Amino acid sequence: MSVDVKICGLTTAEAVAATAAGGAKFAGFVFYPPSPRDLSIEKAVALVKGVPPGITRVGVFVDPDDAKIEQILAKVPLDLLQFHGQETPDRLAEIKQRFKCKVMKAIKVAAEVDLQAAKTYFRVADWLMFDAKATFNGALPGGNALSFDWKLLREKNWPLPWMLSGGLTLENMAEAATITQATVLDVSSGVERKPGEKDPVKVRAFLARAQQL
Repeated sequence: MSVDVKICGLTTAEAVAATAAGGAKFAGFVFYPPSPRDLSIEKAVALVKGVPPGITRVGVFVDPDDAKIEQILAKVPLDLLQFHGQETPDRLAEIKQRFKCKVMKAIKVAAEVDLQAAKTYFRVADWLMFDAKATFNGALPGGNALSFDWKLLREKNWPLPWMLSGGLTLENMAEAATITQATVLDVSSGVERKPGEKDPVKVRAFLARAQQL
């Protein structure tokens, strides 16, 4: 069985085209200014137009206020909103009610105890993401090319669909999928030339490999 892929942090039409042609199921667009992958609304509009039907368009946010979400959704058609900050279950519930959208919560993992946080989101999230917790100064909420001990997810049964993120590359993706039994892999830095710039060759190779898992 092949593994689905989310290519996150898309910033160029070339990368969007490679994502679509390679068979990705999710395309991620970041709206967080400290990130090198941050997009203006105008640029996001142009890029999202290149995403064909059948690919879930994901907007990535970090503790946004309602005004920011409203401003983006007014112009950028997104199918799923990913939250990578300190958003509480109640905050996600508010967003879902106001904007009538599906939401995904990133759970940052360094140890077994961190997985307990996932349970608090079962009642409200449509998706979960398990990503590596960064502890160094200057770390971004995600996209730091860090992985965590994948064995922590072994034999876990979650009541929601979920995806694995954090330090995934062409070289380690098979091991990650085998250990965690993840059916969706999220990759960003692992398919870049440099932070914020995807390499279409790496994107296509990652997607091709996922279809063989």
